[in-house]
Amino acid sequence: MVSISESDNSRFIASWQQVLAPHNLGYRIKLLSQLLTRKFTEKLEPFGLTPFHWLVLCCLWQDDGLPTSSIGDKLQQVGGTLTGVIDRMEERGLVRRERDIKDRRIWRIWLTDAGRKLQDILPPLAVELREEAMQGIADSDRELFSHILNQAIANIS
Repeated sequence: MVSISESDNSRFIASWQQVLAPHNLGYRIKLLSQLLTRKFTEKLEPFGLTPFHWLVLCCLWQDDGLPTSSIGDKLQQVGGTLTGVIDRMEERGLVRRERDIKDRRIWRIWLTDAGRKLQDILPPLAVELREEAMQGIADSDRELFSHILNQAIANIS
């Protein structure tokens, strides 16, 4: 059995503090993501929606009639998961699928009136949650935080 002195242990912890949970960046980003997802799920629940529905709606609000593959690319999702989400959104009357007129292999996803109406209702809920999470953080720091996250995502992708 190997024994580690208290001073060796202290040096180990001090030298690795930033990569050991619960102090490491990955753990804290995951925790923030889980907390935001939980809170946003609560806000979406009265509408019978999930955060994934929100993401698909956001894509379509910005560019209606996207092919399913383009939505998947934007959200970095695999087809099977996205297909099920779109199935449920279609069942609820939020979107409709149509074959592309130039390439019958492609399905395009279009918002229905019900899906478009949510554009007036849901973004304020997202803003409310963002403001709750970013309370006390200066606008310049928010921008920097967003930039850093985008760069880290690009570095790993």
